[in-house]
Amino acid sequence: MKLGITLPTFTNDPSVALRAAATADAVGLDGVFAFDHLWPMGSPGRPALWSFGVLAAVAVRTERVHVGTLVARVGLLPDEDLLAAFAALEDVSGGGRVIAGVGTGDHLSAPENRAYGAAYPHAAARLAGVEQVAAALVCAGVPTWVGGRSAATRDVAARAGAGRNLWGAGPDEVAAAQQDGAALPVTWGGQVLVGRDVGARDALLSRYGRRPGLVAGTVQEVAAHLAVLRAAGAAWCVCAPLDYIAAPDEAVETVGLVREAIT
Repeated sequence: MKLGITLPTFTNDPSVALRAAATADAVGLDGVFAFDHLWPMGSPGRPALWSFGVLAAVAVRTERVHVGTLVARVGLLPDEDLLAAFAALEDVSGGGRVIAGVGTGDHLSAPENRAYGAAYPHAAARLAGVEQVAAALVCAGVPTWVGGRSAATRDVAARAGAGRNLWGAGPDEVAAAQQDGAALPVTWGGQVLVGRDVGARDALLSRYGRRPGLVAGTVQEVAAHLAVLRAAGAAWCVCAPLDYIAAPDEAVETVGLVREAIT
């Protein structure tokens, strides 16, 4: 199983994301990923960096880590522009390092589209767009994940020949998806809070609180949870540390300790 992080892009300071990516590369993580939001979910007054811009900057500063979207929302750009953005990222990264996560977005992301004049069609049309883009990426040889936990996204991924990303899923759901997908990869993503000891864990929980799907614990506790996901068939686990804007180096280094504990 490969282990990655999402980058801290909900900020107006790109150096935070670049520091996190450099640390991820240094501690041996396998990939860095960027959300594709115009503002943090539900917070239109806060900034967000553009996913492809951040990933391109990371790609030219690193040589090893995979760079990817988690997930690029079909419809924010015309399909041909989205495919061109992935192709440009492939060129910048030197080839073979890009992972194309694509998805439809949901009702929580609809206000972003409307605020910037991007269409937000009904779910069937958005799913059709994801299938078309994912199939084109697969044909171009780009590893592709379709984000979403519904049966409809499962079917889209299967028809496109793409893997899946199950954000916030439990081990049983990962195992069931792995069986459904046969040889296609199933990946996991989710928010994490990792303390280097019990005291640090409790301090982080006191500051950030618990929320649905959050994986929180000490290094060993989070490593044990991710090991269960690996046993269930997850080819990747992508962690989104809640504390990495405040402490990008320390938060990512701690995820590196999780990787060591798993292996």
